Amino acid sequence: MSDPASTWDRIERLLEFPVDFPVKVMGRQAEGFAESVVDRVLVHQPDFDPTGVSVRHSSGGVWVSLTLNVRAHSRVQLQALYEDLSRHPMVRVVL
Repeated sequence: MSDPASTWDRIERLLEFPVDFPVKVMGRQAEGFAESVVDRVLVHQPDFDPTGVSVRHSSGGVWVSLTLNVRAHSRVQLQALYEDLSRHPMVRVVL
């Protein structure tokens, strides 16, 4: 497993900030999941537009994935968003 710090270092070298960056969030299908995830994103990007969120449900209806296009102004902002979403109790995966 790679060191998370070195992964973020590589990401920072590859991106030119500010950057529009797609974030995929997956979790179990539950009422309020999408709204709760959007609320977390708004903490890190107050001008985030939730109307552009893409929602896909699994064929069995158990899982849901959201794709959110965020405007990241720095590695610190993007990393904080990923860490916050990863700690969310309804979220299983953040890509």
